[in-house]
Amino acid sequence: MDTSEEKTCFCVRVFGLSEDSLQGGIQVTQDEQHRELLLQVSQEERGVSLLLVEDNRTCVLKMTITSETDSCRVGAQSFLLSRGNTSSVLCFRTCSEFQAFQRLLSQWTEPRVEHCVFDQRTEGSSALQYFQFYGCLSQQQNMLQDYLRTATYQKAILLNEADFKDKIVLDVGCGTGILSFFAVQAGAKRVYAVEASAVAKHAEVLVKSNDLSDKIIVLAGKVEEVTLPEQVDVIISEPIGYMLLNERMLESYLHAKKWLRHKGMMFPTSSDIHLAPFTDEQLYMEHYVRSGFWQQTCFHGVNLSGLHSSAVDEFFKQPIVDTFDWQILMARSTKHTINFLEAKEEDLHRLEIPFVFKLSQTGLIHGLAFWFDVAFVGSRMTVWLSTAPNQPLTHWYQVRCLLQTPLFAKMGQTLSGKVQLIANKRQSYDIHINAVIDQSGFKSGNTLDLKNPFFRYA
Repeated sequence: MDTSEEKTCFCVRVFGLSEDSLQGGIQVTQDEQHRELLLQVSQEERGVSLLLVEDNRTCVLKMTITSETDSCRVGAQSFLLSRGNTSSVLCFRTCSEFQAFQRLLSQWTEPRVEHCVFDQRTEGSSALQYFQFYGCLSQQQNMLQDYLRTATYQKAILLNEADFKDKIVLDVGCGTGILSFFAVQAGAKRVYAVEASAVAKHAEVLVKSNDLSDKIIVLAGKVEEVTLPEQVDVIISEPIGYMLLNERMLESYLHAKKWLRHKGMMFPTSSDIHLAPFTDEQLYMEHYVRSGFWQQTCFHGVNLSGLHSSAVDEFFKQPIVDTFDWQILMARSTKHTINFLEAKEEDLHRLEIPFVFKLSQTGLIHGLAFWFDVAFVGSRMTVWLSTAPNQPLTHWYQVRCLLQTPLFAKMGQTLSGKVQLIANKRQSYDIHINAVIDQSGFKSGNTLDLKNPFFRYA
């Protein structure tokens, strides 16, 4: 609300309060000639100025209210404030005038809260759930036990030992600190391990029990909020979610570049999002059959069928997290590359991936499959971590997005369109797919919620 449009003058009655030391009570006094006064409210550098004025413009009382002033509401439309041993009650004409006065005090005296970038882009409920989830050792164990993930990170760091030896390193979202330990194994001089969830205290335990307190400094908090005592040479992190982008931690990874020295390094360095059309009649029917529950006309005497179409819509909005046989792909994949050294946080707020696929087989196209690769580009060697369906399985699996209506196409025809990935405040993305068979003009598409996937794997 624009405070310049707020009412700043009010009519009030003023009562004084004083302690009766003899009878042990409170005395209320009212000066007859000051029965109703004009209260003028203005903003000062130190707080809010209150000026009580008579009809003849004579100043009766002036005081400044700050966030530390003793004051409170009394009843529905009165205000109590104290100075030293004296107190006064300002009684406003109406509740609406008193509420307008309170709004001014709130806007002008309450300290402004500077929300960090993370808080600005994230709903509070989503952040709470997110940090509770990653604060559990069971979830940390699930990630650590992904051998391909953990071993690839260690390989990328140790095979590029020269990039870490005697260097200052920042580990973003360190979890239990495993990447920080790898950096020390490669000879890092010092590692700042930043972790916003409760697992930070567990990382501290591991640092101490491994006698590395002189090498690894655990900083509890978001990377958007913490302050480092120095710039760093290398940033390491595992900021990856389903379909690469889910959870939006990549933005925190990019934000951390404010601490990176000129020509510093990032592990991982870049990533490719791959997509390709697939055919899978069983998956499509299986997904559709899930809504069959809502076709019941006598569920404990209740007809549920009125919700069947809504259930179908909801289920088809769910991306499917699982793995599949490479042979169901109907064309070679296309990719969208993100270079973490060059990308800005806002680049990840909205991504658009156009595609043109030349189909290698005839059949029904049921949707698009997604996976990703990340590259660790070191001075000695580039190491890749791939989640492709023809590679060993990781805990990220692959993600498939169904079209609402399958498209029939013949070998040699082309499927063109685009995928839009639009970030939301639930730490995820809305996925919009539009596709057309160029030769026939048949079209289909879908809008999906990456925050709410269907986990199909066993």
